[in-house]
Amino acid sequence: MAKKILIADDDASVRDILRMMLEEDGYEVVEAVDGQEGWEKLEKNKIDMGIFDLNMPRLDGLQLTERIRTDPRFAQLPILMLTVRALLVEQIRGYNRGADEYVTKPFEREVLLARVKALERRLNA
Repeated sequence: MAKKILIADDDASVRDILRMMLEEDGYEVVEAVDGQEGWEKLEKNKIDMGIFDLNMPRLDGLQLTERIRTDPRFAQLPILMLTVRALLVEQIRGYNRGADEYVTKPFEREVLLARVKALERRLNA
């Protein structure tokens, strides 16, 4: 059965690229336009992993990650943070809030899929 990945990003073109890449690799994708919609979709779907943009309206990626980590239903969800910010301080903030992986935009398909596979291996461990 295909793993279901929630993508929360306010940029439709990024969501489209991610969806195509992940679906080509055998994943099922659920999309959200911001962190608030991401939270709502997480509550309604059986999600195996999250890919969240750092900067989004209503609820950003860090806030969404923090909410997930404090909710026992979702606390173990693997999370990959996606952002244009390559600053080390931003990456540390993401990790401190509960992100498992961090990928900067623009990203290489192979790098992103390798990080997703690494998170999937943790799921199956």
